[in-house]
Amino acid sequence: MDSTPSDEAAAWCALLRAPGVGCQTLNPLLAAGASASQLIERPPADLPGVLRDYLRSPDWRGAEADMRWLEQPRNFLLCISDPAYPALLHRLPNPPSALFLHGDPELLALPQLAIVGSRSPTTTGRRNAQEFAAFLAAAGLVIDSGLASGIDAAAHKGALTAEGLTLAVTGTGLDRVYPAANRSLAHDIAMNGLLVSEFPTGTPPMPGNFPRRNRVLAGLSLGTLVVEAAPQSGSLITARLAAEAGREVFAIPGSIHNPLARGCHALIRDGAKLVETGEHILEELAPLLHAVGFRPRAPLPAASVEAAPQDPQHQSLLDAMGFEPMTTDELVERTGFPAGEVSSMLLLLEMQGHVLSGAGGLFTRVGISRE
Repeated sequence: MDSTPSDEAAAWCALLRAPGVGCQTLNPLLAAGASASQLIERPPADLPGVLRDYLRSPDWRGAEADMRWLEQPRNFLLCISDPAYPALLHRLPNPPSALFLHGDPELLALPQLAIVGSRSPTTTGRRNAQEFAAFLAAAGLVIDSGLASGIDAAAHKGALTAEGLTLAVTGTGLDRVYPAANRSLAHDIAMNGLLVSEFPTGTPPMPGNFPRRNRVLAGLSLGTLVVEAAPQSGSLITARLAAEAGREVFAIPGSIHNPLARGCHALIRDGAKLVETGEHILEELAPLLHAVGFRPRAPLPAASVEAAPQDPQHQSLLDAMGFEPMTTDELVERTGFPAGEVSSMLLLLEMQGHVLSGAGGLFTRVGISRE
């Protein structure tokens, strides 16, 4: 990535801080050949009033804070005029005028897949996000997400666990981490991947920032996988933006009784591709990957499935559970076993890898059913 001269970088930082002025205003000016420093030093007479007023007294103090941040190791400013600016992102109707980066900027040139979903997923949803991310990262794709709690965090962790690459697009300046609980995860991503934001340093997590974050996430990626999402969720906004940009949209189906599956089911009804394995995604992306000369690495070995329980009562409990999340009381009612016995069996089955425990006292069966 070309380094931007310090004077020009300072002009960019000041320009990006113009209040109420975004890429819709800046990009046409930049496309006409104006540099950031030229816009500040010799503003065209026909500039929009808000930008013209701002340029009379730019926020140099804020720009200085950005420049101090850029002086730190592995911090970069990538402008839309830079040859390293991602081609896929550039195809959006209104791509960000510049990106702040922390980590390895080379990830921007690699094929990427976004994985998004609920901030409060089920245990199964969290596990699906992590396992899909691990498989696809091991195949060589960069796993993109938004550093949020829940599915986002699970996707990033899955990629890191597989020693793959992951990229987080944030809704704050990169001198902040939101949510704060993901500070350690953000550090791991920066050391093994890349943090990306279109927001200058000091930008707090304001609600309006996250749709913009979602637009960048969708624009960087060849496709978007939605793992779990309620209707009207931000994940569906990302999926819609991906579809509008001509990117692939994938969704994992779930139980009709799971509210967090309804968003995925709506996407599938609207044309998203139903996927059950990471291989399905690689198959769908194959033409796009081939076009950019990318060949997936050998996939991870399939996760081993525990042998069926030896105890007939344990198997009866699993059969009664099916594959729907259930409480201990529901299992007592279905099986007729005493509550204490059911609790003991669930503990043992969880240790053996047949059952996952989740929030609200729900247990979910994993693995395969007997035929």
